[in-house]
Amino acid sequence: MADHSPPDGRDRAGGSAGKRKSRHPDAKQGRKRAPGDGRTKGPSPGGWRRPPHQSYRQAYAAIDLGTNNCRLLIARPSDENFVVIDAFSRVVRLGEGLAQTGRLSDAAMDRALGALKVCADKLRKRGVHLARSVATEACRRAENGEAFIERVQDETGIVLDIISAQEEARLAVLGCHILLEDGRGPAVIFDIGGGSTELVLIEPGAPVPRILDWQSVPWGVVSLTETVGQETGGEAARLARYAEMKRLVRESFAEFAERIEQHKAQDQRLLGTSGTVTTLASVHLGLPQYDRKQVDGLIVPTDAMREISQRLAAMSPADRSQLDCIGQDRAELVVAGCAILEAILEIWDAPRLGVADRGIREGILRSLMSTDAEGMETQAALRRLKQGTAGQ
Repeated sequence: MADHSPPDGRDRAGGSAGKRKSRHPDAKQGRKRAPGDGRTKGPSPGGWRRPPHQSYRQAYAAIDLGTNNCRLLIARPSDENFVVIDAFSRVVRLGEGLAQTGRLSDAAMDRALGALKVCADKLRKRGVHLARSVATEACRRAENGEAFIERVQDETGIVLDIISAQEEARLAVLGCHILLEDGRGPAVIFDIGGGSTELVLIEPGAPVPRILDWQSVPWGVVSLTETVGQETGGEAARLARYAEMKRLVRESFAEFAERIEQHKAQDQRLLGTSGTVTTLASVHLGLPQYDRKQVDGLIVPTDAMREISQRLAAMSPADRSQLDCIGQDRAELVVAGCAILEAILEIWDAPRLGVADRGIREGILRSLMSTDAEGMETQAALRRLKQGTAGQ
């Protein structure tokens, strides 16, 4: 639920990135598609809000506190889209150890609080007009999740909403669906997180797609890695561990896979939003370092993603850490992401995979801007009606 607190930015925050033209390179790297959905409107004045001016646009913010990362986006409406004016992302590993203990550790909470204090400072400096902050699987599962939320509010002023898995899936779809390939019939959008993975079957349409079916399972790159255990032994042991990861994910999605079987078609469409798919896309492109402009909106053959996933799973953590765009931070967790991705490709065997470096934060921003604009337009209409009645 959107918060309408004063613009010091200390009540709520949330996260999303602006819309831009998708980059779909040639045969190896993908093909071009039309940009944008052209839905979002800027806010109108009302209440304590600043007076309107053609050169001024209110700032909106979104924070997504996940199991592994804390992300912030601050943006202003621009015509029918929005432009990001500030952003922040930090690996906080909030869900570290959660699979074993059922609780958020003190060290993990301290890391997350440090990142959220940076976010709160940015909200104040940017004079954010309207914001929303959400927490996902780690806080949903942890016994002390609610206590942590209270601590965050006390120490930073940010009020985090622990959203449901269904709301998480809806926001991810809202944030990235514009990158889906053109085509007919239903498509699947997925979000591989740190503590959970959401699969959503949609019927594309304007202004937003219709969700036909969805499922969330408690397997993300952190939770799956911790549940299966650390890598040991040689290549054979690593591949056996990888097979076990895929089995767990496939079994969790078994009922969903049966339900969506009737919607399969010859040229199925698939779009993924997560660090896993953007990392694998970077490896596919051979980038020396991550470049969002080259990755967001890319269309990649799924066979190429399978090959990269299997190759990474067979490598030792030390060898993976030497690869560009993976490094030490992702060397361990990326294998779980590869296993989840391969399981999804078995469920929805599409020839190509769309890659999105956008999701929940973008979905939050679009919701905030759209709702605020509609509310302000309603208030303006009521004022006009009242003025007209008074003149009679």
